[in-house]
Amino acid sequence: MIKVAQCWDDGVATDIRLTEILRKYNAKATFNLCPGNLSEETVQPFWTDPMSQGWSHYGFRGGAVGKKDLKAVYSGFQVASHCWKHENAGLIPDADFLKAAVDARHFLEDVFQQECRGFAWPCGKHTPETERLLAEAGFRYGRTTANLADVTSNENPLALASSCHFLNWQFWKIFEEAKKTGVFYFWGHSYEMMEYPPLWERFEQKIKVLSEDPEVEWVDVIDLPDLLRKKQPTSGMLS
Repeated sequence: MIKVAQCWDDGVATDIRLTEILRKYNAKATFNLCPGNLSEETVQPFWTDPMSQGWSHYGFRGGAVGKKDLKAVYSGFQVASHCWKHENAGLIPDADFLKAAVDARHFLEDVFQQECRGFAWPCGKHTPETERLLAEAGFRYGRTTANLADVTSNENPLALASSCHFLNWQFWKIFEEAKKTGVFYFWGHSYEMMEYPPLWERFEQKIKVLSEDPEVEWVDVIDLPDLLRKKQPTSGMLS
């Protein structure tokens, strides 16, 4: 058996299409959300001039799921803090960063009425001190943007690496290698598929193949720390 986990960042409106695919195949997933970046109403994806002011993915902006639609879109999935407004560790005072992480957690717990102990580091930035602070605040893990051939060799759940990005051209090769360790973990942003049918079709095929594989067991990211082979640090870590 191989345990497979996935997570998706930022709460963009293209997640609506993504969650429809995941539900179709009974695939588990975690969504890392920044409540401070969400308006009350859903903002639909749109195209813009790539040279215009503001960030876009090759001119495509994924919009944002509105606060009033959060439960409808993400119910049945895990949600995790991605900070209040995507604040980066090490670029603002640690106390402000911790508040942003915890405020997002409390907001999500209030909306979904479920415990929210997961975290994804915005832009993958983290420091030993912010790792310690999140652990003391009760977070179970912090996902980075690093990759590891063997996810179970992660030594520190607050600096959790994944197997690969979902668009990695070696996705299936990495999956086959991961069978040796028993855990495969991928992540991404749904806006990266833009409105390009072949990307969405390839993604759906991936989920279909994984879900129909009798050796695959979908798990949530929050389950991964318990699968780490090496002893976890004891400084402030919570079980």
